[in-house]
Amino acid sequence: MPFTLVAGLASGAVSAPVAGAQSVWDSVATVLQTSATLTGGYHRYGFPRTDLTVRVGDVTVAPALALGAWAGFTDEPRTSTMMGDLVITSAELGPLLEELRRQRLEVMAIHNHIVGEEPDIVYVHFHGRGGPLDLASRLDRALAMTGTPRPVRPAGPQPLRIDSAVVFRTLGVSGRAQGSVAQVSFVLVPAVVRMSGRRQVPGLAYGSPVNVQMVNESRAVATGDFAVLGKRVDPVLDSLSAHGITATALHSHLIGESPRVYYIHFWGDGPLPTLLAGLRAAVDAAK
Repeated sequence: MPFTLVAGLASGAVSAPVAGAQSVWDSVATVLQTSATLTGGYHRYGFPRTDLTVRVGDVTVAPALALGAWAGFTDEPRTSTMMGDLVITSAELGPLLEELRRQRLEVMAIHNHIVGEEPDIVYVHFHGRGGPLDLASRLDRALAMTGTPRPVRPAGPQPLRIDSAVVFRTLGVSGRAQGSVAQVSFVLVPAVVRMSGRRQVPGLAYGSPVNVQMVNESRAVATGDFAVLGKRVDPVLDSLSAHGITATALHSHLIGESPRVYYIHFWGDGPLPTLLAGLRAAVDAAK
């Protein structure tokens, strides 16, 4: 749906709707060489690292499970907040950070999501504010320092190899599924979060994605992160541990936010019903 901006002028007149607001987001997609979806109040552009073959033990990690780099823009076609997560190899980290600095894009976190993967993968969270096209151009230059495949070609249809109905029903939320991976997302922070005084879009700044991949008919793996307030960190960690799911990282994604939000990444491996029961317990503990 096109974004319409109405503002009062000094004369008391009302400005006309912003022309071609949707074309701004189409132009951003052109610059970033990937398509967008409007979800959770922001425009999301994906850059899956389909060029990488990443393994954790005997499991080959599907890009949709843990290699989905992305950038999101608040739905403001003139001055937007951009945040996202770049998935890179250790060799790409130095050049990327240098280019982000040149492009005046703020780095908010550098860390792992999973543990024991080969090759080592690093995740870089970034932030910027300004005109969407200017932000996209600056991010484009940073992405060029990595091997991220672009233009991003839509994945072709794949037969469903995961019981997504069971995943969605057990976790209590609908999502999407293709091939061997099902994806859902939660917002587990029951508060308005502000950074530099600006109210943050929940799905963009502190969503909690959970991804599940079938390895074979009797085994699944899961990863993601739970974004929670400080008082919920221990209950979530305890719940994950009690169900055999490993917390792989505990850190921040934002800087100077209020209230403070903590992000718990995890890795689970086991029969799908057992894994889902543990994830549901962690979700309940986060609320």
